[in-house]
Amino acid sequence: MTDDRLDAEWLRCWCEQADAALARLMASFQARFGFEPGSNEVVLASEESHQATDALVELTPIPSDLTTMYWVIAEISLPDVENGYFVHPASLVADHFREYGAVQIGGEEPALVFASDGGGHLFALAGSGRIWRSTTASWLGQFDLAAAGLQEFFEGLSRPISGQP
Repeated sequence: MTDDRLDAEWLRCWCEQADAALARLMASFQARFGFEPGSNEVVLASEESHQATDALVELTPIPSDLTTMYWVIAEISLPDVENGYFVHPASLVADHFREYGAVQIGGEEPALVFASDGGGHLFALAGSGRIWRSTTASWLGQFDLAAAGLQEFFEGLSRPISGQP
């Protein structure tokens, strides 16, 4: 279990920085790539998304960092950042949990899929706080460690949003 838990204030600051970086990226997108970008956004939590988070918590025990995240962020859609990144809304996470259940990763508590990339790879948060990424576009395949926690996951998203490798 990691000792460092996701801090809501840190995440709010991350959202502000990500919004500013996205605005810069989108301003030059068409000139750089030759086509209009899609809708790339960090959607802040609302009363509706809080209700969806509460329903997810009632459905299955979720790691506290995921609850913290959903109290700040409703969802993230970045189709034009690298091959795309998507943090799913709590309602979709609940739907997927009902359909597929938790992801089983050897040596971990069952993990909850909360995000994906444009290639269909899944990101799952385990009870330990660690983030795992599927090696294929499958709920049943192998998952490799992607980040020590959600803060590291979001720091990793910051690089491509800011145009850094």
